[in-house]
Amino acid sequence: MPPDRHHRATPPVAPTSPGLSVDALGRGTFAVAAPRADWVDLCIRQGATERRRRLRHVDGGLHWDHVTSMVPGTLYGLRVGGPWDPAAGQFSQPRNLLQDPWGRGVSRSSSLLSSFFPFEVDAMLDRRDEHPEPREADNGEDAVWSVVVADTFDWQDDLRPLVDWDATVLYETHVKGFTRTHPRVPETQRGTYAGLGHPAVTGYLRDLGVTTVQLLPIQAAMDEPHLTRLGLTNYWGYSTMGYFAPEPSLATSAAQHAGAQAVLDEVKTMVRSLHAAGLEVVLDVVYNHTAEGGADGPALSLRGLDNLEYYWTDHGTFLDVTGTGGTLDPRSVHVMDLILASLRYWVQEVHIDGFRFDLAATLGRDDRGFRPDHPLLRAVATDPVLRGVKLIAEPWDVGPDGWQTGSFPVPFAEWNDAFRDDVRSFWLSDRAHRERSGDPAVGGIRDLATRLAGSSDLLTEQDPDSLPEGRSLRSPWASINYITAHDGFTLRDLTVYETKRNHANGEDNRDGTTDNRSWNHGHEGEVGPGSEHGAEVDAARRRTARGLLATLLLASGTPMLTAGDETARTQQGNNNAYCQDNEISWVDWRIDPTRLDLRETVKRLLNLRGEHPQLRAPDFLRPADPEHLDAGAVAWFGADGAELDHSAWMDPSRHLLAMLRPAVPGREGSEHLLVIVSGSSSTLQVRLPGTPWPQGTARYLLDTALERQDDLPTGPLPDRVLPVAPGSVVVIAIAAGGPGGARQRLS
Repeated sequence: MPPDRHHRATPPVAPTSPGLSVDALGRGTFAVAAPRADWVDLCIRQGATERRRRLRHVDGGLHWDHVTSMVPGTLYGLRVGGPWDPAAGQFSQPRNLLQDPWGRGVSRSSSLLSSFFPFEVDAMLDRRDEHPEPREADNGEDAVWSVVVADTFDWQDDLRPLVDWDATVLYETHVKGFTRTHPRVPETQRGTYAGLGHPAVTGYLRDLGVTTVQLLPIQAAMDEPHLTRLGLTNYWGYSTMGYFAPEPSLATSAAQHAGAQAVLDEVKTMVRSLHAAGLEVVLDVVYNHTAEGGADGPALSLRGLDNLEYYWTDHGTFLDVTGTGGTLDPRSVHVMDLILASLRYWVQEVHIDGFRFDLAATLGRDDRGFRPDHPLLRAVATDPVLRGVKLIAEPWDVGPDGWQTGSFPVPFAEWNDAFRDDVRSFWLSDRAHRERSGDPAVGGIRDLATRLAGSSDLLTEQDPDSLPEGRSLRSPWASINYITAHDGFTLRDLTVYETKRNHANGEDNRDGTTDNRSWNHGHEGEVGPGSEHGAEVDAARRRTARGLLATLLLASGTPMLTAGDETARTQQGNNNAYCQDNEISWVDWRIDPTRLDLRETVKRLLNLRGEHPQLRAPDFLRPADPEHLDAGAVAWFGADGAELDHSAWMDPSRHLLAMLRPAVPGREGSEHLLVIVSGSSSTLQVRLPGTPWPQGTARYLLDTALERQDDLPTGPLPDRVLPVAPGSVVVIAIAAGGPGGARQRLS
């Protein structure tokens, strides 16, 4: 008789996305995207034995199957059979054990080994043959395996700080470098996730006044061949090997020894501790390339799975807009799926509060170039999980039309390189030029004012013409203002060196930018304690550093500090310390009185920013009307107290700018602020603006000519003319509605 249709075998249900999905007993499905692969084997490591199982089903480019016993701690990898034609960009090599691109843990950190390449390489890790054949030896014993981890962490009612953008102060740092020499962190925790979550560290950051810690990459990484040849490592970590797994080498030795689960739990503990201190955590993520590099790179995961699917190639030739030899292909649905899923994972499972996208212009590229409406960018911006976290673009890459500052869609914020360049020019390179040439007509104030006001010239370019006049889709906070970052001179080195000193990087000082816009203040390098005029030079450098910091922290937009700048950290002139895992890169926690004074100045500046909401205006600033002052407006004055006219804005011999930021109407205790920025080489007598501008009682809030802000004059200014020292920033508070201020109308 015919079989009962109610008892027929139920066909297997294909998973909707790659990765491992199992229950507590390790039962479920596993899938991996490899459309061009002939077959894929799931390999399980049990002691010294490798057990292989062919994934029997293929659906929509996914190779998948049901699995059992995939419990936490299980080591697994992939072997792939398919075309071998390196000239055409195909690198299937079954002898290479590959990591799961969606794996949540890795077995260990490892240096780059010759066995990781799909073809034979020489002792320098260079391809032996122009037309290579697959490598003969199997690399299972050497490989870095994926590891199954569990989601059982006790978050203890963790609460995200949810810092509003207008209150955000970013602090960029490296997990290892920030605590590697910290005297109050236990030695076993220094340079680790645990160290960054230590109370001595979270307390320091909270006391400084920052709100959001932006970490250099912590996703699992692998060194590049040229660094391995030089005996160096990719300290910064911009060489990602796995987008879901944390980097084991940044965990404590105990966690590394215990395995991937302990490493992941240490990361989560760090995040929980930072949150408990009210600090957000933003991750720097690298979705533009991987540790596999270009055609001559290793096959760690994606290359061996399906190189043509994951990497952007043209007839087998790698497109390189990242400077690494290869580029992930943002046109691929499988690449998009991988990126979106890993971002969601870090938000949902690790409680990360946002991301800074390295070389983000690459993520918006298609065959026509960069597109602000690229499907990947739109997907990130509209994703129900991701649109609630901070999204920050590094808005460039090294390809054609790679500079895209101001072009990213809402809700992305963007690193503002124009702020960096214009502020450096005002405080450093223009002053150096004037001093050496004797020509006062170098520089000017126009570009500085644009950056202080929030860079609307850049951030409103994508606004539709149909918007009402004065309205924008974006806010000043979308400008991530910075003067220094991990890449380039530190703040201290900007005032000490005009020539990079990157010899330790092993590239004959060819690497790193030459456009530093720095000024050594008349002496290249640090001055010795017995050198003539040494104390004078060093004092001038410290004053310039304070002026730079004041400009950064008083400008409209979101400020980003680089770790250690608040205590004059130096990299000894190295402006590309990506491979320096040593004292060149680590934060030096030895604090002398002058470094302590600089840190206190930063704290004072951040307090000013927090106490005066007009410094954090949510909209781009409008020209101020003295009859209807409000906190969303700005007025500009010269040293004579008169408003600047067109000729003044265009005058390159003007080097002092006064910015009036009106008080918040109706707010008790609110004060008008006058921020005076002087790049002049001499002391100038500056007159406060006269009627019809506010005439209330005025007092000092800040003067960067002083080493210690505790030495500020107290009480009201005796008159409306004050001296402003060379190369300094002065902030004056004018009482709103005080004597002589009756003309003000609170709207």
